[in-house]
Amino acid sequence: METQNIEYKKKFGERALREICGMANSQGGVVYIGISNDGEVVGVDVDSEKLREIAEKIDQNLGIHPEIEVEEREGKNIIAIKVKKSNIPISYKGIYYERVGNTTREMSPEKLKDFLLRGVNWDSLICENATFSDIDSNTVRYFIARARKTGRLLYFDEDSKIEDVFEHLKLSINRQLTNGAILLFGKDPQKFFINAVLRVVRLKSPITIVGDRLIDGNLFYQAVHGEEAIKQFINVRYEIKELQREEIWDYPLEAIRETLINALIHRDYFKSNVQTQIKMFDDYIWFYNPGGLPEGITIEQLYGPHPSVPRNPLLVHIFYLAGFIEEVGSGIQRIINAMKRFNLPQPQFKEEMGGFSVYFRKDIYTEEYLKGLGLNERQIKAVLYVKEKGKITNREYRNLFGISDRTSLSDLNKLCDIGILMRKGTTGRSTEYILAPYPKPEEPETNPK
Repeated sequence: METQNIEYKKKFGERALREICGMANSQGGVVYIGISNDGEVVGVDVDSEKLREIAEKIDQNLGIHPEIEVEEREGKNIIAIKVKKSNIPISYKGIYYERVGNTTREMSPEKLKDFLLRGVNWDSLICENATFSDIDSNTVRYFIARARKTGRLLYFDEDSKIEDVFEHLKLSINRQLTNGAILLFGKDPQKFFINAVLRVVRLKSPITIVGDRLIDGNLFYQAVHGEEAIKQFINVRYEIKELQREEIWDYPLEAIRETLINALIHRDYFKSNVQTQIKMFDDYIWFYNPGGLPEGITIEQLYGPHPSVPRNPLLVHIFYLAGFIEEVGSGIQRIINAMKRFNLPQPQFKEEMGGFSVYFRKDIYTEEYLKGLGLNERQIKAVLYVKEKGKITNREYRNLFGISDRTSLSDLNKLCDIGILMRKGTTGRSTEYILAPYPKPEEPETNPK
């Protein structure tokens, strides 16, 4: 049966060359010559001259040298052309093919652009028509002051020539500005990159917008004002501790700041038709940036130690020098730890809709939420008690409210039935009731484009 990595052809020709091209541009595979599409072995006449001719045609048309072997099936000779994944794009007669399932097709213009630019850093490319008059000197001085304070850039001071600073930091090449230089320090980066903006939206439902901020300017401006916009749309309460007023936000600001900056500096700026977006609902925040995870890193690996593989190394390095981030791949863990300290659900990470998403969920076990479930006052107080103490027993429940064993069991069973609590231990006196795991967040009913 033909698959993404296996293709059958009765004879070697143009169609076989297209299949080889598609496999080289995908995950590699084997093209068998001498087998029909339905798997019937028809065989081929094979000799050393035939094999040499096939190898030469592949070399001349594709520039690659797959392994070519003769195999025997059902008493007949077939040819196996074993194709490895190519490190560079391969074309056949000027067309780039790819394997999708068990078919070979021409790449779409958008896919081809991404494919051809594979391995090229957007932020290091020269920004055409940009000059140093497009650079905001105030932002440069702000950056240098922060970088000197962190101790990560002591060679320059705020009076240093911008041209020298940029050349040293590889933000310019022979006095030609890079994309990264304009995005980081430009007076008006959107003159060059119209969708390099941040949109922060507050919604009461997937279609009801109650607040909307479009933040343009350079990345330092977007980072600072993006955080301010988020803080405008979330709740804060105040607690007095040791005669000082402390702000308690819905979500830890450390996690918000880290996720916001990650969205700005790790997004795929080749995808010029999409904005970086943050959508805020009553019970969760959704951070979205175009571009998925770097090749070789999975969602599962994010939850443990993992290497830093920046898509935009210039942007990352400048934010590191300024003290906004670390360059060691520890940002995700700091986000997770900050949410944990706030007793909030663990953040969820997803690759979806051509980009990368992070979800922050509120503590759903609030008094308001529990009332909405139709719980009585005893049950609400019991859930809050378990949040604080970690568990409750039937005896503790009875003693707290002065009720019978039957009423206590009825209340606790209902809390288990609706998924708020879960039983731990054997049935009887040793049974403890603890909070059930948070339900997985649902897909947002929205489209980032």
